[in-house]
Amino acid sequence: MESLLPLAADIGARLKARGETVAISESSSGGLISAAILAAPGASAWYRGGGVIYTPQAFRGLLGLGKADLGDMRSSTEPYARLLARTIAGKLDAHWGLCETGASGPAGNGYGDAAGHTCVALAGPGKLEVSRTLETGLTDRPENMRLFALEALELLHAALG
Repeated sequence: MESLLPLAADIGARLKARGETVAISESSSGGLISAAILAAPGASAWYRGGGVIYTPQAFRGLLGLGKADLGDMRSSTEPYARLLARTIAGKLDAHWGLCETGASGPAGNGYGDAAGHTCVALAGPGKLEVSRTLETGLTDRPENMRLFALEALELLHAALG
């Protein structure tokens, strides 16, 4: 996680300077995105909260979403990541919603994605939505978790300019 801290601190400084906030929905990164952001002193000024949406119970209980909200989407895809980014931002009244969803390994997920697959998405002001997919090709679970968190943080950092 140490390698994530400088980027997360810069994100916090940018959010604070802009008077904006972020909410996080993460899955296969296991809370590393939130942990990195919260490691910066004063994070309560820009971090609204987040959740590790790792199970259907968390999907329903924390986000208030059900199967009907998914339509033909499935987990670990860019459309799904965009939905969760929008949802977490709305639930926590944040300017930005950041989502990560994937398969950290050592095996793939039940949808056929290989270990090292993740999709990250960002929902922001002015109905901005961006997403991208990362394939690390690795089966190393902790390293994939770190790389997934890094990918999400880099997406937010780029959007903040």
